[in-house]
Amino acid sequence: MQTRTKPPIRTITGLSSGPRSALFFLESIIEPLVIVFVMWGLFLWFENRIPLAVFLTSILLFSITFPSGAKLRHDAWRMSRNVIFQWLVLAGLVLMLAEVTGVLRMFDPQLLWLWGVGTPLLQIAALLVLKKCSPAILEWQGPMKNAVVVGLNEQGLALANSLLNDTYNRANVLGFFEDRSAERAPADHGYAVLGKLADLAGFCKTHPIHTIYIALPMSSHPRILSLLDNLKDTTASIYFVPDIYVTDLIQGRVSDINGIPVVSVCESPFTGLDGALKRSADLLFSSLILLLISPLMLGIAIAVKLSSPGPIIFKQRRYGLDGQEILVYKFRSMTVTEDGNTVTQATKHDQRITPLGAFLRKTSLDELPQFINVLQGRMSVVGPRPHAVSHNEEYRKLIKGYMVRHKVKPGITGWAQVNGFRGETNTLDKMEQRVHYDLEYLRNWSPRLDMLIVAKTIWLTLVGQDSAY
Repeated sequence: MQTRTKPPIRTITGLSSGPRSALFFLESIIEPLVIVFVMWGLFLWFENRIPLAVFLTSILLFSITFPSGAKLRHDAWRMSRNVIFQWLVLAGLVLMLAEVTGVLRMFDPQLLWLWGVGTPLLQIAALLVLKKCSPAILEWQGPMKNAVVVGLNEQGLALANSLLNDTYNRANVLGFFEDRSAERAPADHGYAVLGKLADLAGFCKTHPIHTIYIALPMSSHPRILSLLDNLKDTTASIYFVPDIYVTDLIQGRVSDINGIPVVSVCESPFTGLDGALKRSADLLFSSLILLLISPLMLGIAIAVKLSSPGPIIFKQRRYGLDGQEILVYKFRSMTVTEDGNTVTQATKHDQRITPLGAFLRKTSLDELPQFINVLQGRMSVVGPRPHAVSHNEEYRKLIKGYMVRHKVKPGITGWAQVNGFRGETNTLDKMEQRVHYDLEYLRNWSPRLDMLIVAKTIWLTLVGQDSAY
């Protein structure tokens, strides 16, 4: 069978194997455990105890980093680079918080150096050992399982290609069962067509088939029921791959309501414990930032008042969580305070922008009052940037899925902004790209992604962005 390329499914994070795999569990927990055990081990070595603050910090770090992202698929260099970058962001935030609270001075500098350097090195070593042992772990889980796919279509081929190209997969895809003629099926797929749907039950009796993936469209409901009835006389495990999974799902997952299975098609990532973690991080980070920058904000406020007539704080109606209107604060950077049915976006060399305002916008200092919005619960530190109400009403008619970005609170910074889509969106294509990145954030949110966005925002603020005006 010829080798096929991986299907064009783009994600930010993921794990190397299925959720019932021992390798899945080990890969997801090994980095968080190293963080905890290194911290505990160093304090036991240096102080012969684990202070309560250190214990609570280690539990918090574990909850933020578990489950860790997939790295076993990467080569040693890329794996090491990802570990080191993520650790620099995480350790930097922890040390900054410890410095502000005065806790940092309580600990031996040698201990801190060993913690900062030793943790990522041991994480890399642990991952390399796990990668080396992964073939044995997979072998321990049992021999390869023979699988067939019912339905030679887009979702069936995507599933088969994914299984084929997954190094850590234990399924051997023998081929497809399909009722359509060869002329109607996708061309040049490279898989064997083993028969019609009616032949599947008999094929399972004469061949060792462990898993059957049914990838028929939901419109084929009668055929699916008939097929399932025929397969009751086999021992194969059966999975249904509904065609909704080739659509643009947001936090798609299977759950249940009082025992009744339901499939999530569009959901906020911030439900349950994840929602509490997100809100706690927002409160902690925004409180810390406001404490640090309060003298700077006072200086900016005085400068805005003295530089041009008008209010210090510009308040504008924007859409927040679930499309509800909220008031968003900014330091005034223009001679006008537009908030009507028509709002003109700022452009390069815009005459409405004051000289001080140009500097504030270039450095993002005009956004600082939005940390107050975060404390109020109107915004989050990281999330899709809020647009003026008039812009929302315009673009929701032009861009499919535009309003889905309001499934979460708007953010001071976001995935779109750190990928170059900050400032003026003077074409529909630019706004579509911004919305694409916003939805990508919703699909793949994790605490690590939030930390990455914050780190990239700080870097881009220091070096400047051409699109900021």
